[in-house]
Amino acid sequence: MDRRRYMEAVGGGTVVSLAGCLGDASSNEDGDGGGAIAGDSLTLATATTAYDSGLLDALNPGFEDRFGVSVEAIARGTGGSLETARNGDCDVVLVHARLLEDEFLRAGHGINRRSLMANDFLVVGPPDDPAGIAGRDPVSAFEAIAEAEATFVSRGDRSGTHIRELEIWEETGVSPSGSWYSETGQGMGNTLVTAAQTNAYTLTDRGTFLNVVDGGLVAHVDRGIRNPPPLLRNEYGLIPVDPARNDTAYQLAMAYVGYVTGPGQDRIEEFRIGGSRAFRPAGVTREPDFEQYVPSGWRR
Repeated sequence: MDRRRYMEAVGGGTVVSLAGCLGDASSNEDGDGGGAIAGDSLTLATATTAYDSGLLDALNPGFEDRFGVSVEAIARGTGGSLETARNGDCDVVLVHARLLEDEFLRAGHGINRRSLMANDFLVVGPPDDPAGIAGRDPVSAFEAIAEAEATFVSRGDRSGTHIRELEIWEETGVSPSGSWYSETGQGMGNTLVTAAQTNAYTLTDRGTFLNVVDGGLVAHVDRGIRNPPPLLRNEYGLIPVDPARNDTAYQLAMAYVGYVTGPGQDRIEEFRIGGSRAFRPAGVTREPDFEQYVPSGWRR
């Protein structure tokens, strides 16, 4: 798509017209009367956890049908997705590592961050649990794995899950190394498969674990999706790429943000994997957190 031509063609009033479409309860979500921007495409760089879980297959068609557009999802993990955005190769990112998001926002590469959803991290491993981590908190579990030198597989890819894994290791005071610790450099789905094949422990998000693993691994540290402790809480955000930095389909990106944090929240709420809930919507709340739009800790 010629992004510059698209920006010039739609003009300044498009955001208002898109907002009207999103807010019109009589419009047909399945495609009868969206189409104001039919024929265009949106490039979404996304964390692999949102992709591997199957959520995007349930979430994106509603947006595509309503507006008559297509969404191209590039699954690269949070670090890779933000790099894709810095290079101007996508319009919006769906990521889950607030530390990296804040760096991205402070550098001026993205604007108008929105909270989308949350789930939780799990520490999973072999059914016989050789390190004896079942029921422990995540820090104690990692300490036990290191002490036993039980096999642990890390993504090692600067994804949101990898960043959280490193945060937990930092809490333990352990710098994991040696033959018992290895990195796949791959997405969550492939890392889970590797862990299952090698009888290893790993840190995973709930959504991908439910969708990928079939009896090979057990969730030994699982505090529930509703109110997990901070180290296990997994929050996802959307950030449109700053159109002042790169030639992007900004209005279309904001339309996507409006859809998935509005009507799309019902699809997130209803999404199940094998009957189990995989995500909690976070885009609609009675008490909005306005600091979600800027780097955390920002002060005027």
